[in-house]
Amino acid sequence: MLNKKLLIFLSFIVIVFGLLIYQVRLQPKAVPDSNSPKPIQVNPLQISQMRARSYQGSDLIIEETLTSGENYKQYIASYKSDGLKIYGLLTVPTGVMPESGWPAIIFNHGYIPPAQYKTTERYVAYVDGFAREGFVVFKPDYRGNGNSEGISEGAYYSPAYTIDVLNALASVKRYKDVDPGKIGMWGHSMGGNITLRAMVISSDIKAGVIWAGVVGTYDELLNKWHGIRPTTFSNQEIAGHISSIKQNLILKYGTPSSNPSFWQSIDPRFFLKDISGPLQLHQGLADAEVPFLFSEGLKNDLEKQGKTVELYTYNGADHNISGPSFNLAMQRSIDFFNKYLK
Repeated sequence: MLNKKLLIFLSFIVIVFGLLIYQVRLQPKAVPDSNSPKPIQVNPLQISQMRARSYQGSDLIIEETLTSGENYKQYIASYKSDGLKIYGLLTVPTGVMPESGWPAIIFNHGYIPPAQYKTTERYVAYVDGFAREGFVVFKPDYRGNGNSEGISEGAYYSPAYTIDVLNALASVKRYKDVDPGKIGMWGHSMGGNITLRAMVISSDIKAGVIWAGVVGTYDELLNKWHGIRPTTFSNQEIAGHISSIKQNLILKYGTPSSNPSFWQSIDPRFFLKDISGPLQLHQGLADAEVPFLFSEGLKNDLEKQGKTVELYTYNGADHNISGPSFNLAMQRSIDFFNKYLK
């Protein structure tokens, strides 16, 4: 009798357990919500992240007095950026200073191999042209360039150089002879990229001028640049430099076609509605290093946003707009800064 009751009990348990398993199987499986937010990808190069940073700069320290220009004094000065000592070339007019101080131009140089870079070399005629017109000019070297502390990281795939420039801007604003409300920015090639990025991050830059700027979208930089560049030693060196610093971003975030939201988040071309002032663009049509389509596309996008933009082209002019076109491009740049900074 006991064995019969035990058998009935065990049978009952099996039946109940089976019913429970059956009910669980009938429950609908959870389907992932395709509209649910994806994890936010955070990178210090993102415009939102760079806007959230603080750029305090420091007092400009005169490190060396150089030979004066026609109507300006010239120095090697230093300032602090991310705790690093960064050097730069500083010019200060010697005329009668306006009551509010001199207008100033932050001068962003193009790519030069960092170990070869020297504060007082290259761009001599460019700096002289602005300095003689009554502008304080400050040309920061960027970290890792010349004698500046830190490691050179480039401008396109790292925020480092833009951080240095924005700290230079903050430092120049603190300089006793500068009107902090009248600061513009000039950039060449890589420096043009820095200038554009800085102008969508900071509202303190009242006008910008870019010569032969690397101002294409990231899709253009990655897919429409290298293939049209000649294979001279100089350009191979630049191409190798760019390739070495972009790989980590591509490995981590994919390409602009596979992950457009990320690449747009780091691209100043997608933040032009916030640009801080009028922009003037210059491009030599015989430029073998940076294609005209970059400046042309930027001009079109700025016009779509209703922004003030000028684009000048120069037949036969190279990447530096040297030769017969140089004086005309310089005068147009000076006139532009005179209009918007004085």
